Amino acid sequence: MDINTFIDNFAGQFDDTDRSVFTAETKFREIDEWSSLIALSIIAMVDEEYDVTLKGEDVKGAETIQDLFNTVQSKKQ
Repeated sequence: MDINTFIDNFAGQFDDTDRSVFTAETKFREIDEWSSLIALSIIAMVDEEYDVTLKGEDVKGAETIQDLFNTVQSKKQ
C-alpha cells in the first residue's frame, strides 16, 4: 500500500478541489468542499480499493490524510 496512490484515490472523491491541494499532511476537513457526503465516498473508496471497512469514527478520529492512511494500513494487517 502506497501513500501517494492513497492520496490520488482520496483526491478523486473531490470534484472541485485541485489535486495539488492534497498531501499527506493535508487536514482534509479544512478543505472547503469537505462534506458528510464526501466522507461517505472516502469510506466507500477505502472499502473498494483496499478491502478495509472504515467507520465514521475512524474518519472523525483522523486529522490528516496520513492519519487516515495509517488507520487503513493498521486495519489491513
